[in-house]
Amino acid sequence: MKNTIKKIIAVLVLSSIAFYSCKKEGSTSVNSNLNVPHSVKIFLTDHQTPVFDSVFIDIQKLEVKVEDDSLHNEGWVTVAIRPGIYNILRFRNGLDTLFATGNLPNAKIKKLRLTLGNANSAMKNNQSFPLRLHDEDRQVVADLDESNFEIVAPGQLLFWIDFDAAGSIQVDNSGSGNNHCFRIKSHINIFTKHKSGELEGKVLPRAADAIVMAIIGTDTTMAIPEDDNGEFKIMGLKAGTYKIFYDAQNGYADTTLLNIPVTNNEDKHLPTISLHK
Repeated sequence: MKNTIKKIIAVLVLSSIAFYSCKKEGSTSVNSNLNVPHSVKIFLTDHQTPVFDSVFIDIQKLEVKVEDDSLHNEGWVTVAIRPGIYNILRFRNGLDTLFATGNLPNAKIKKLRLTLGNANSAMKNNQSFPLRLHDEDRQVVADLDESNFEIVAPGQLLFWIDFDAAGSIQVDNSGSGNNHCFRIKSHINIFTKHKSGELEGKVLPRAADAIVMAIIGTDTTMAIPEDDNGEFKIMGLKAGTYKIFYDAQNGYADTTLLNIPVTNNEDKHLPTISLHK
């Protein structure tokens, strides 16, 4: 048990790299505005992490803040979700889930807020590790503007919440004993597919256990193929030119692709990569 904890701590300390994945959910952008009451659909997805096999997050409430002085609660509007514990690592590498639906008033959208409960944990090799939640981390707030949501039809709003597991779990030395080794300090990103780019491809063989990294500047986003076909998908990327690094394991050689362009509202297909010893 102690060796497992030490290995996990080492990875968390040395790596702040995040994984990304999302289901093939399409939409069609239209010219519209928020001058009418509008419905909203919100999907939940996750950046992957090589550190844990499962990450269970206790999500109790979701609110959207609108610019309307006539509303109570400073403009925060509650959006319907199913409160409870979500294994967010289920929603990766081509998967997401419809997380919330609701109606918002005729007003400019400004922020999103998640409220977490205390039943947060992670698992590695069938060992469970509680994730301590500090009081100041119970609510997670992110800005919302036209760069990270889209209006798919008059009065219909759509966006994704990426709950970044890799960036949200930290080593926590404030407690005593193994039960207080890790802390959940949530990091979320809001995006829409028409205002971000995608990469997908295959890397073989499965025995190489490759980790795929899309690198631009100081930002790195990852994916881990999870089946024998070696397929992976990285979404929510900002437009630009990327280096794709295939980090091979088990004696296989690494491979790099350079100058890979990513543009908004485009699914970039990469060539199949075969790794060799």
